[in-house]
Amino acid sequence: MAGYYSTYLSIFLVLTITSLATISVQAQHTRFGFYFRTCPQAESIVRATVQTHVNANPRLAPGLLRMHFHDCFVRGCDASVLIDGPSTEKTARPNLSLRGYEVIEDAKKQIEAICPGVVSCADILALAARDSVVLSNGPSWPVATGRRDGRVSLASDTTNLPDVTDSVDVQIQKFADKGLDIKDVVSLVGGHTIGTTACSFVRYRLYNVDSTTGADPLIDPSFVQTLRDLCPADGDPTRRIAFDTDSEDRFDSNFFDNLRNGRGVLESDQRLWADSATQHVVRRFSGPFRGLSRLLFNVEFSQSMGKMSNVGVKTGLEGEIRTVCSKIN
Repeated sequence: MAGYYSTYLSIFLVLTITSLATISVQAQHTRFGFYFRTCPQAESIVRATVQTHVNANPRLAPGLLRMHFHDCFVRGCDASVLIDGPSTEKTARPNLSLRGYEVIEDAKKQIEAICPGVVSCADILALAARDSVVLSNGPSWPVATGRRDGRVSLASDTTNLPDVTDSVDVQIQKFADKGLDIKDVVSLVGGHTIGTTACSFVRYRLYNVDSTTGADPLIDPSFVQTLRDLCPADGDPTRRIAFDTDSEDRFDSNFFDNLRNGRGVLESDQRLWADSATQHVVRRFSGPFRGLSRLLFNVEFSQSMGKMSNVGVKTGLEGEIRTVCSKIN
């Protein structure tokens, strides 16, 4: 037993060092401690603000994580998803259910009061996503800062966001377009260990699909009725159900166990187990030693978040520091 834990600790140290080194390499346009001199309170303000809001409403934690993901996949991590307007990103169908805007605005208002015109909304969003994971019993990771805010936000640019019906090949290509690899695909989709989705994204899998059960054959037959009870054929399409049916508020590796058992709620998630290109990564995060599986997932999720949060970042004259996150200056 002692040897097992010694090996466990050795793997943890190696993976953590590798993770931090990779994040550092990826942060080519940002750096750690960017606001050390100009606004040293920035990160602590974001952390406290996220904690206050998440304590009042735990569902904001996965909302902030998802918002950061959706921001980075469209025009890079530039807070363009926060901008109000009749045809901005937040009006596009994939973003209609995003939540947590008030958290970012609250943190921004507090920071502007002491460091006006210094801290970008894009950095606040990146920090808030990390802090929301920590509050969900997930890992922490160093967030490089120095992003500038974008000046363009168009609903028409959201077509490259991952979709629930995407095949694994399509998912891999969409991530590759952002400089992310297969491991990143599985790790970042693993963010679905927390949060919910609407029945409208699930119900088509449950009825009139297969001639035997009527449901998507990728779903474990014993799980079909559970999903049907949650999302009846004539029920409310906006009803929310958990991605991870056993631990929706806890950041863990149970999500991957569910994929192995045919209990993935979204079609695109379940396909990660059904496809050989990604199955081997799912196996690593859902092995027989749950502690080790979770450790591997935590480290690699942190590494992938470090990479993703530096996709297409704007620096210098490429962007601006918004005074209000929902409005271009």
